Amino acid sequence: MIVTGNICLQTKGNCDIIDITDEVSRALTESKLNAGTVTVFVTHSTVGITTIENETGLIHDFTGLWERLIPESARYQHDAGIGEGNGHSHVRASLLGASLVVPFCERRLTLGTWQQIVLVDFDNRPRSRTIVLQFMGEL
Repeated sequence: MIVTGNICLQTKGNCDIIDITDEVSRALTESKLNAGTVTVFVTHSTVGITTIENETGLIHDFTGLWERLIPESARYQHDAGIGEGNGHSHVRASLLGASLVVPFCERRLTLGTWQQIVLVDFDNRPRSRTIVLQFMGEL
């Protein structure tokens, strides 16, 4: 059986990291599926999805990593052509990835003790975001 839903939220941009684990867990419970996988997919090109320990120090390290690897201040051809100033956002998001697959058993996500599912919005301004959840499994 396949059950599809979504999460809509507002972000602040600029490497805003939002823990969506509870929302995904709630949608899993509502799906009535017992075991299978959920694909978490963002429908935007300046946002990524991953798992991380949602701890203040690590969040600071994670955001610092992106600035070191793909600096906002660098020159991007996207910015020259489009003029939005978010070329770095697109590059960062493409490197992180737009989806994540998590298995579940007995209606519970099989995340590790310190893993949370997070959305990372790299864009340079606040945005409305949609996350598609597609559960595939058995009742």
